[in-house]
Amino acid sequence: MYPDDGFRELGRQECLRLMTQVPVGRIVFTRRALPAVLPVNFCLDADGAVLLRTASASELVRAIDGAVVAFEADHVDAVRQAGWSVVVTGPATVVTDPAEHERLTRAGPVSWVPAQREVFVRVEPELVTGRELVGGRTLYGVNLAAADG
Repeated sequence: MYPDDGFRELGRQECLRLMTQVPVGRIVFTRRALPAVLPVNFCLDADGAVLLRTASASELVRAIDGAVVAFEADHVDAVRQAGWSVVVTGPATVVTDPAEHERLTRAGPVSWVPAQREVFVRVEPELVTGRELVGGRTLYGVNLAAADG
């Protein structure tokens, strides 16, 4: 967070609560030594871990299993000039425990692009940060809509 950027910093629990309100986020990882971002559907586990479901042979799985990644979810209302953004950073791992895989098959995310062999990926929430802009107003009381005019 940047302390003087005009956004309100969100606490961990508020960040996780907001993330449950949107079905799609973006996984940020490294591909060929360069930053890569992919939109994915997701859900949160009870401990706040981000859960993804994807094809076991996907390039995404090869790129993120065992790596530290970032996961970003947000909601923006352009008309009201309001919104929030949350980033979860931590290690991503493919779920290999059969009991855990079975639990997630019943209660985890549903793939929007089903494959014959799918895996679940957990992103552990080691660092959870977020910020919010409410109604086009900054922390300084400046009305952004008026400033644009």
